[in-house]
This record gives sequence, C-alpha cells and structure tokens, in this order.
Amino acid sequence: MEKENKYCYKYPRPAVTTDCIIFGFDESDLKVLLIERGIEPFKGKWALPGGFVHMDETTEEGAKRELFEETGIKDVYIEQLFTFSDLERDPRGRVISVAYFSLVQLNKYEAKAGDDAKRAKWFSVKNGPSLAFDHEKILRMALYRLKGKIRYQPIGFELLSEKFTFTELQHLYEVILEMSIDKRNFRKKIQKMDLLIELDEKQENVAHKAAKYYKFNKTKYEELSLKGFNFEI
Repeated sequence: MEKENKYCYKYPRPAVTTDCIIFGFDESDLKVLLIERGIEPFKGKWALPGGFVHMDETTEEGAKRELFEETGIKDVYIEQLFTFSDLERDPRGRVISVAYFSLVQLNKYEAKAGDDAKRAKWFSVKNGPSLAFDHEKILRMALYRLKGKIRYQPIGFELLSEKFTFTELQHLYEVILEMSIDKRNFRKKIQKMDLLIELDEKQENVAHKAAKYYKFNKTKYEELSLKGFNFEI
C-alpha cells in the first residue's frame, strides 16, 4: 500500500534535467559526444546527451541513464560540473539542468543513437556544430574546467590509450591547454612525478626515430589523483 504524503508544496516546482559532456581524445584532437535531437524543441539540432530526471532517481543516476539511452554508452565515471538555471534556457518552461562531465578513451566507446536521439556522433570541440538550448555555454564551462583540472590532476590516463609515447602525452596537454609546450621542460616535470612506467617496446613502421612507449603507474596515478599537484607549465 502506498504511503500517504501528508505534506504538499504550495510553491511551483521547476523541472530538473541533466546534461552530459563526454570528452574523448583520438590521439590528435579533443572531441565531445553530441546527439542530434529527434523531437521538438530544436528537432534536427545537435545537443549534449541528457534529459529529464525521474522522481525515483538522483541527478547522477538520471545522467547515466539518459547517456545510455541516447548514446549506448555506460559504465563511465561522471563528475558534476555545474547547475544551470537561467530563466529562459528551455522553451518548454522553467527547467534547471545539472550538468556532468566525463573523460574517456574514445576508441573504447562506440556511440549508437537511441531513445529520442536521431544520431550520436563525436565532434571536434573546435569545429563542432551550433548547439540547442544553452548547451554551448555548458560546453564552454566544461572546457574551462578541463583546462584547470589538467593542471592539478593527471587526467591523461582517462584519455590516452594504455600505451603511449611522450610526444603523444605532450600533444594531449597542448591540445587541451591550446598552447605550445617546451618539450624538455615537459619531460622533466612528468618524470619528476614518477607517474610513468617505461615499456620494453617502441613504435614500429615509422619514418622517424622510433619512440619508446610508456604506460601510467596506476598506484602513483591514483595517489596523485587524490592528493593533487600543481602542474604549471
């Protein structure tokens, strides 16, 4: 028997949605996962995956459910970004959105559209389409957070393949920070952190001198992720 609710709010209640900013790296470019809306409003426009939160779930649970329903992607760690509550952000009415973001190895996740999404696709964060609702504002804030995060947490583990070269690691930092980095200085700072394990393996079939492969020291990585550091370049 359903328990009777003795209390009733006399104030109007806004709807609550979630939006997911999923970043991936394809060894050359930083990308974000978008869906093409199959319903109004903004039918045919690209948007961040997301939707309305159910009454029996938290915003994080709602974000993960909507992400899976619209893109087929699941089992990813998401981190709360910000709550967006501008009055006119949704033409359907008063809607507040709690945004979450995640960093993933792009080659591990194949996006497949579902639910009310017509298509799901990875786009370059620099050359993506215009977005529905206030999603361009949300994406800008997520990129700002990412630029800050890379300076105090070793996020490359989430974005790079299991093995990588020093050049590939440096390129990741340069793409996110949108700046050139001195190679010698970067290598010195990374090595000082004791974050990498050198592998007995080199690149094959390359025109230049074959570079060594590395992988992240998971123990040190987890330690630094909790402790944090100041990685000023």
